[in-house]
Amino acid sequence: MLAVVVVLLGLAALSQCDPATLSQEMIDYINNLDTTWKAGPSFPGRDEKYIRQLCGVREWDRKLPEKKITPLEAIPDEFDSRTNWPDCPSLRDVRDQADCGSCWAFGAVEAMSDRYCIAFKMQVNISAEDMNSCCETCGNGCNGGYPGAAWEYWVRYGVVTGGQYGTHSGCMPYKLPHCDHHEPGPYPNCSGETRTPMCTRMCEVGYGTTYRKDKHFGARSYSVSSKVTEIQTEIMTNGPVEGAFRVYGDFPTYRTGVYQHKSGSYLGGHAIKIIGWGVDNGTPYWNVANSWNPSWGDQGFFKIIRGRDEVGIESSIVAGMPKKYSP
Repeated sequence: MLAVVVVLLGLAALSQCDPATLSQEMIDYINNLDTTWKAGPSFPGRDEKYIRQLCGVREWDRKLPEKKITPLEAIPDEFDSRTNWPDCPSLRDVRDQADCGSCWAFGAVEAMSDRYCIAFKMQVNISAEDMNSCCETCGNGCNGGYPGAAWEYWVRYGVVTGGQYGTHSGCMPYKLPHCDHHEPGPYPNCSGETRTPMCTRMCEVGYGTTYRKDKHFGARSYSVSSKVTEIQTEIMTNGPVEGAFRVYGDFPTYRTGVYQHKSGSYLGGHAIKIIGWGVDNGTPYWNVANSWNPSWGDQGFFKIIRGRDEVGIESSIVAGMPKKYSP
């Protein structure tokens, strides 16, 4: 998915003069560039190794079948899934993967939840806990996984419902507690614990149905080409998609604006949910939901430059269509 060759080339080109990840020097360097985005303090007390742990997208040696998409004739300059489908609260929700490299699962279940609402006018929160802990073909839970495999698993085996940590919402809410990925924030500092919770295949006590009966399935899964108009058409037609990109040392300090890579070493692959696009002071961007809780970045979201496959953002798009739930 995130080509090894490209990564190695990026590493080879890395300047030894780059400021350290998460350092004040990195923040000052970015802000002094007068580029399209601004940096700020993030991940208090953490280091580069910790960010690598959060970047949980692994290389995958196969690709989902590519969907044939005919681009819409009229694609607007701006589109936001949150305003286009205002009755779907999951579109505005920012989840928290906590101290776990489960971004591959979060990007998938967030987009699946949105697509259920868009397709069937029913809001369900597909469980990141079930996907991360129970999908044996998806990778290794908190130690990383494959976005494409997550969408395949949804079609073949289904995924139960489950909200965020502490919500007691759905069959299997997320078991890892919120932690701060930003400074200041409302939660304890992230500790660095990354052990994958055990797969129980059981719903919370008091939930009204069984694990097996709560399974929600996909009708199909697929990849989308890297052509901007095809990605836009897919989002406008069916809802947000999951994407992945290469994270470098400057990205964790993102605060506002349109991100483009300027400095820092390669840290790993990270999965996210793309909800729309726009133009900011002449710079075209994708609008993206991250899974580092709302205290990171721009209230949990970020913008990244659109149209030049910046750090691979347009070359790893996966999605799928939901099957109507029938217990």
